[in-house]
Amino acid sequence: MTWIRKRFRASVDALERIVGGLGTSVLALGVFFWMVIVLILSLVGIGLPAAHDSLRALRSVAERERARLTRWGPPVLSAGPVPAGLKVALRDPFVHRELLWLPLHGIGGFLISLFGLSVPIYAVQDITFPLYYRLLQPEDSAPSIIWWRIDGLFDALLVSLIGVGWLVLAILGGPLFARVQAAAGRRLLAPPPGVDLSLRVAQLTATRAAALDAHAVELRRIERALHDGTQNRLVAVNVLLGAARRALQRDPARADEILDRAQDAAEQALSELRTVVRGILPPVLDDRGLSGALDGLAANCAVPCRVEVDVPVRCAASVEATAYFVVAEALTNVVKHSGASSVAVTVRREHDRLHVVIEDDGHGGADEGSGSGLAGIRRRVEAYDGRLTLTSPPGGPTRMLVELPCGS
Repeated sequence: MTWIRKRFRASVDALERIVGGLGTSVLALGVFFWMVIVLILSLVGIGLPAAHDSLRALRSVAERERARLTRWGPPVLSAGPVPAGLKVALRDPFVHRELLWLPLHGIGGFLISLFGLSVPIYAVQDITFPLYYRLLQPEDSAPSIIWWRIDGLFDALLVSLIGVGWLVLAILGGPLFARVQAAAGRRLLAPPPGVDLSLRVAQLTATRAAALDAHAVELRRIERALHDGTQNRLVAVNVLLGAARRALQRDPARADEILDRAQDAAEQALSELRTVVRGILPPVLDDRGLSGALDGLAANCAVPCRVEVDVPVRCAASVEATAYFVVAEALTNVVKHSGASSVAVTVRREHDRLHVVIEDDGHGGADEGSGSGLAGIRRRVEAYDGRLTLTSPPGGPTRMLVELPCGS
């Protein structure tokens, strides 16, 4: 059963990738025909003004495909904007690779998408054919590729048997279709040799700076928590103990009352100190693991929260801590800003990446610049070389996808 569930989930993911690839292939096909028209018009001198715009359109579609490929596998680095000037743009190595990719994905990716989507449709049509074949005339065409006359239940059951074959092909072949569809993009949209290294160095430099900033912000938060809370409580304990010592000889009853107040202040200081420690690395992660820790967050959330965790092997402590803090901050945002009636948290591990998805049915419109804590979440995620994708159209729903590297 475990193998069947994994294969079914893989086929559903593959179907989602194929649908996304169909979208970018349609865009690529449109840009391809536009560039052909611009090329023909340029031969007579009237298409040159639109040539640079067509390269920008090509870059826009290629960036969409890079983002799609990055979402479903190893990151494909962005190429940035097209260089100014047609001659300079045509010498750009990224443009050369994108021009090769365009017809491959526009035509080949489109055909693969159609076939990959047709297979599950054929499976549903053929498997359910015995339920509705009586509504058709015998001379009418049966679904999918059936070409013989359907005269009775036996023929209908044969069609259903073919539908089972389509279903097996969809489950086993879906991931293969998705990989073949993405092959051209992963090969041609990746940075050229040498450029890849320089882009990666720039990306790591920015990531390191973000990590240092996040570390400094965390240190300031801890310092404020200790200074404004725990330190003040300990000062109060010290003052009360001094007062109790002075009152011990003159008024023992008064001294006993002061000691009670000192004990209360010490307990409050200890509680605040535990809160600070939990903010650094929650002990619940060690005690109950990521699943138990997230269940605890969901239980304390003011909005009904459903948690689903599928992580067979525990990740590194830093990865689990990052995922925990991301979910904690996201649930806080949901309660404060979204107006949602429910929220779902899904965590699963796919190969060497941990995927954390937080979805709510609120009014949407989440903005990183509105002070809702989203910018802090992004800094924390990027500091760990992760990636955050936020989808929050006005009217909702809001979906936050966080991907964290967690080793193989």
